[in-house]
Amino acid sequence: MKIVRFKASGRTRYGVLEGTRVVEYSGTPFGTFKRGRKKFPLKQVVLLAPVVPSKIVAVGLNYRDHAQELNAPIPKEPILFLKPPTALIGPDDPIVYPAISERVDYEAELGIVIKKRCRHVPPERAREYVLGYTCVNDVTARDLQRKDGQWTRAKSFDTFCPAGPCIATDIDPNGVDVEAYLNEERKQASNTKYFIFPLEDVVARISQVMTLLPGDLIATGTPSGIGPMQPGDKIEVRIEGIGSLKNSVVRL
Repeated sequence: MKIVRFKASGRTRYGVLEGTRVVEYSGTPFGTFKRGRKKFPLKQVVLLAPVVPSKIVAVGLNYRDHAQELNAPIPKEPILFLKPPTALIGPDDPIVYPAISERVDYEAELGIVIKKRCRHVPPERAREYVLGYTCVNDVTARDLQRKDGQWTRAKSFDTFCPAGPCIATDIDPNGVDVEAYLNEERKQASNTKYFIFPLEDVVARISQVMTLLPGDLIATGTPSGIGPMQPGDKIEVRIEGIGSLKNSVVRL
């Protein structure tokens, strides 16, 4: 199932993507979720970020090759940080290049969407708390990250967390291809089988620290190949079994 959050006829609702149509569902995927009768051609709806999370938790340096390209040591436990919900945007929404930054990078990542309240969960039960998976672009002002020595400002600008286009419920999160394309040129290409910390470990360790709520989003880290974007560029994150998340870069 590919769950989407979309706008049609002035209303925002959840549905399921079936081919080139979106089938409307009543309720939400975090509770009662029933198939309705209405179907909308995909071209006639606006796909939104698939969730409205209370928080976005991200994992840094979860691929060995990415740690190596940053000349950073391989972490012995997940490096966790937060992006604010105000950073979230959906498919085709513009990424705004901040005036105070001189380098803004793309980072293609697999996103985990939490299904139910999750606290102190052991790894072997982690998947019980996961609704599904989505594409995430952990946009980063790289120069500010280096200047600050910590990541909050660099990761938190409005529009710095594109997510979508759907929540795929039936993929193997520890074995899918993750790619990034800048102006249709492939820049990142890896597979989640190269995670340092697999999904189950990530969810368990985060739940030791904070309570995860329905709809919360976890960004699982990016592989090597990160690089800068410029106003006018188009960036695309592709993940096997989920689809394509496209956004443009603008300067206001």
